Amino acid sequence: MFGNSPFNTNNQDPVSQVKNADVIFVADYFADELTGGAELTSQALITSSPFNVYKVKSRNVSMQLLEAGFSKYWIFGNYTEMDRDLIPSIAANLNYSILEYDYKYCKYRSPEKHLAAEGTECNCQDDTHGKITSAFFYGANSLWWMSEKQYIHYVNLFPFLEEKENVVLSSVFSEDTFLKISELNEKNKDKERSGWIVLKSSSWIKGTQAALDWCKENDKKHEIVSGLTHHQLLERLSLAEGFVYLPLGGDTCPRMVIEAKLLGCKLQLNENVQHASEEWFSSDNIFDTQAYMYATRQRFWNGIKHNMEYTPSLSGYTTTFNCIKNGYPWKATVNSLLGFCDEVVIVDGGSEDGTWKEILEWSKNEPRLVVHQEKRDWESKRFAVFDGAQKAVARSLCTKDFCWQMDADEVVHEDDYGKVKEIMRHFPSQVKLMSLPVIEYWGCEEKIRMDVNPWKWRLSKNDPSITHGIPGQFRKTDAEGNLYASPGTDGCDYIHKDTYEVIAHANFYTNEVHQVRIKALTGQLSGLAEYQGWLRRVADALPSVYHYSWFNLERKIRTYRDYWSKHWQSLYDITQEDSVENNMFFDKKWEDVTDEDISNLAVKLRDEMGGWVFHEKVDFNRATPHATLERKHPVTVLDWIKENV
Repeated sequence: MFGNSPFNTNNQDPVSQVKNADVIFVADYFADELTGGAELTSQALITSSPFNVYKVKSRNVSMQLLEAGFSKYWIFGNYTEMDRDLIPSIAANLNYSILEYDYKYCKYRSPEKHLAAEGTECNCQDDTHGKITSAFFYGANSLWWMSEKQYIHYVNLFPFLEEKENVVLSSVFSEDTFLKISELNEKNKDKERSGWIVLKSSSWIKGTQAALDWCKENDKKHEIVSGLTHHQLLERLSLAEGFVYLPLGGDTCPRMVIEAKLLGCKLQLNENVQHASEEWFSSDNIFDTQAYMYATRQRFWNGIKHNMEYTPSLSGYTTTFNCIKNGYPWKATVNSLLGFCDEVVIVDGGSEDGTWKEILEWSKNEPRLVVHQEKRDWESKRFAVFDGAQKAVARSLCTKDFCWQMDADEVVHEDDYGKVKEIMRHFPSQVKLMSLPVIEYWGCEEKIRMDVNPWKWRLSKNDPSITHGIPGQFRKTDAEGNLYASPGTDGCDYIHKDTYEVIAHANFYTNEVHQVRIKALTGQLSGLAEYQGWLRRVADALPSVYHYSWFNLERKIRTYRDYWSKHWQSLYDITQEDSVENNMFFDKKWEDVTDEDISNLAVKLRDEMGGWVFHEKVDFNRATPHATLERKHPVTVLDWIKENV
């Protein structure tokens, strides 16, 4: 079930360490354990954060921690010790950013090292390791890179990453580091500098031997440094003539090179120092480099703050046709959509009862209303396919990030408006369409149907490939070439506009819940209590749609007589005679049914039944149970309810 967390909802208390955090920062190591460049950059960001940050070692990330931190914002630095089996759950459900220090799509974290180790060019981007990494990156809200060359390398291998928010950041210095550099420059400004610094490292990529060879070939006095504290290293650089650094593979943004420049060292670098040619670093004006570096912390946290606060925009859309004549609560539908949508699209099918006139007047004073009339020949043989076609037109007019579809007899509760925005912020990255709860009333204010599925396709990404219509496997054409459907669709499915394939959807309704509902429908009281309890929890946890199609049963029966029977015949190319056998409401032909018959049946259905699917003749000996909901009806529909009680 979707809720506060889509992970296993076992009602455990959240992990105590994360409950008060705003941001969870994941890394293999932190600066109190290892003073490498990545760790110092991470520490500089953490100490400058305007948010409460909780640090997590990557090896300690677990499903329990993900559950506890579901509502938090996550930042993943180096994460090579994290259980990679968790990545699909993270990518699908968390809000997070990635701070990429090297090349983690490669199993060696360096394509050059891969070549040196195995004697073949790196092709990790094509194996499982690389694909999982790219999926992890694609699921992030933003990607932060150490150099332009690193970013270009990634998007050349994974072009889809270019769709993401990509920022080239560079290494990041703490306030303490800036102060120390300033102090050393002032302290040693008149001292004679001598010798070249060579970094001693056991890491193949750092190129220690290449640096030593350069010093010997150029007769440079040099000092090999290792095992120093960060401040001790800065002290040595402040007195050195230069720093030689010749890595054997792409080093994205080695901070020691930047520190050496800010401390006045000459630099001997090669093309593998990837940030060396970037304007902020290659400038002859040292203040350009200092200014850029000083702004990196604020640049990062401004971006993260934007990611944390960002709520996608939403288009609501609905269709209308003679809603006044048919007694639909369409104004409540539109008012409800205006309560949580950034724009509301209404497509009218050519109403002649005043509905379209009222829509036009409404749109003059409500800038969020986008109204359009798409007239149809509702007397044509295949008019039933127009229902899906009208929805497709309405969807095509939506301009926002997400789309929310509602019919003209559906309403969202005002208490759920905020939930819609929250669910958009946590929308699974690998999902295009989500189903959400439907509360369907039967004949009165209290009875909620259990004989129909309590969900409907509802919220979707505004993907231009998604439309409404008849799925490919159900599409038929008659002798005149007109489209119709075989049974199995209502003609309004979410489908791919080119292939007509049904769009897969995420659903909170599980098979386990379905079995409970079936048990309740057979009259088992324990099943009824269990299902009703579940339904109430769902209505509290998720944005739900209140459906009033069967609220006024007398109106609904008349609509069946005057419209829906013809609709299904049109859609499925089925000819039905007006016979006793084909009338699922009465034991007589429709032509013999009086208004009094309809009124009496409506009362009987309301009082004795809790729902009925009229694919078969109504049978009062098989009374359908119903559920109840303690929650009050949405405010927007109260006036319509009074008129229809």
